[in-house]
Amino acid sequence: MTTANQITPGMTLNLEGKIFRVESSVKVTVAKGTPFIKAKLRNLITEEIVERNFKLEQGVQEVSLLEKNLEFLYAEGKEFLFLDTGSLEQVLVSAAALGDKVGYLKEGTEVKAMCYGETIFAIELPQFLELMVVKADPTSEGLGKRAILETGAKLNVPLFIEGGDVIKVDTQLNEYIQRV
Repeated sequence: MTTANQITPGMTLNLEGKIFRVESSVKVTVAKGTPFIKAKLRNLITEEIVERNFKLEQGVQEVSLLEKNLEFLYAEGKEFLFLDTGSLEQVLVSAAALGDKVGYLKEGTEVKAMCYGETIFAIELPQFLELMVVKADPTSEGLGKRAILETGAKLNVPLFIEGGDVIKVDTQLNEYIQRV
């Protein structure tokens, strides 16, 4: 068990059954009273940021997140089915854990998942993916085209990109890189 005065940014804590990542922590000393730790915590499921105060010697439960390699199989309702490439078990991942990364999921895409127990909190896509453009229409500003990719993602591309082209996309910046 860790004490609150050992809390540092980047740690992962289990508080009341919820998993939080420490974004920042500061020791606050007051003229009259006991010092305490003020921490900003990010809920790993909802992405909500909360502030909590801890007594210096208060016990907190630090947890370790495991990293798993998963391969996307298909969407199943509002959840997404992946294959754990280590154990060869099928894993359902909620849309909340995927967030806006859903737009880049294509059958066979390999991702890294951060999990605690059986719960997956975050998915990390490969930085670059090659995806086919389904449709590309000029924007009203005339500065490029708005492309719809085979996965459903939408992004701006140069004027020379047409439907059927395969392009390289930066999934972290949501940007066109080049035509393949």
